[in-house]
Amino acid sequence: MQQRAIHFPETLVLVFWRNLILASPNLYKGDLPIVNTTLADRTVKRAFNFNAGPAALPLPVLERIREELLDFAGTGMSVMELSHRSPEFEAVNNKAEEALRRELAIPEDYSVLFLQGGGSMQFAMVPLNLFVAGKPVDMIHTGAWTAKAIEELKKLAEMRMAASTEADKFTRVPRPDEIKLSPDASYVHMCTNNTIEGTQFTEMPQTGAVPLVADMSSDILSRPLDVKRFGLIFAGAQKNLGPSGVTVVIARKDLIERGSDKIAKILQYRTHAKEKSLYNTPPTFAIYVLGLVAEWVAQQGGVTGIEKINSVKAKLLYDAIDSTGYYKCPVEKESRSKMNVVFRVASGDEAIEKKFAKEGEAAGLIGIKGHRSVGGMRASIYNAVPLAAVESLVSFMREFERKNG
Repeated sequence: MQQRAIHFPETLVLVFWRNLILASPNLYKGDLPIVNTTLADRTVKRAFNFNAGPAALPLPVLERIREELLDFAGTGMSVMELSHRSPEFEAVNNKAEEALRRELAIPEDYSVLFLQGGGSMQFAMVPLNLFVAGKPVDMIHTGAWTAKAIEELKKLAEMRMAASTEADKFTRVPRPDEIKLSPDASYVHMCTNNTIEGTQFTEMPQTGAVPLVADMSSDILSRPLDVKRFGLIFAGAQKNLGPSGVTVVIARKDLIERGSDKIAKILQYRTHAKEKSLYNTPPTFAIYVLGLVAEWVAQQGGVTGIEKINSVKAKLLYDAIDSTGYYKCPVEKESRSKMNVVFRVASGDEAIEKKFAKEGEAAGLIGIKGHRSVGGMRASIYNAVPLAAVESLVSFMREFERKNG
């Protein structure tokens, strides 16, 4: 595993000793010990994290969190202890929204909401708020996550299958000419990146006046985005935006007024828009981290800069898969994801694949076992996964092939 130096703040060490002495006064008598506040000789093992989610966070963000963990902005409290009604947290909330608006160029006629329940909650909230009776929802079915959306949608609304690649085992996304949309649909639902199947849309469907709803949980903030093409975007944070616990919804303001007043108040988008995501206690820590991640993206050159880095990482890994014949990627090249790279050994030997994952983990390459529903291997190379991690994985792949090929 990587060896990274970590400094332990003096306050953490002193608090430990203070609490130990208060708990056991006879255990230690005398002055507090003199401590080395840098402890540069101590290291922390940082694995290369290829997990699909919760996923890697940028190291500078983690370091910033560590620095502010005990005393946020001079409050004497952790950000996790702040009242969500306090001016300090309102500033955190506003800063996160502003950073996200800036990086994604979100227009003013769109609300940005910080909700809970993950993308799975949105499978229910979207139809509750946007479905219009007599106007079926057009579904573009591309894998496990749209399957879950379909399951909820059928309970709440009428649905029409506009396109599906299930017959191809979801090894690609539909081509534009395969997507048959209705001009009077309530909305069109799609998932822009499929984490399990390793597919991603590079071109969004043209939906005209019909709102396009996109589940972007696994590729938001990874590339430039024309928000105006969408009626509503939702994304669980735990891939590219931050830790688990917060879900971002970006919705056209006129569209979120569509929902009936008979919907439970907490499930109405307008409730959260009116209260700036503070209707009830929000996931405060996750929102704080999301703001830091958005700032970090800005430092990488924004989404344009991030996209270039992601393209380099993806090309390096796909080239390694395609180059020898020992590995294979089941996804059509035009549909390959830059976020979740799925591959197998060409022989299909599951024992060899299990060995690959086990030895990879021992080498500090964590999370490269494929999803249980499809098997094989998967490397999730989200924004915060550094190029060095992909280079290390490619080196491991070559050595593994040399030993086992």
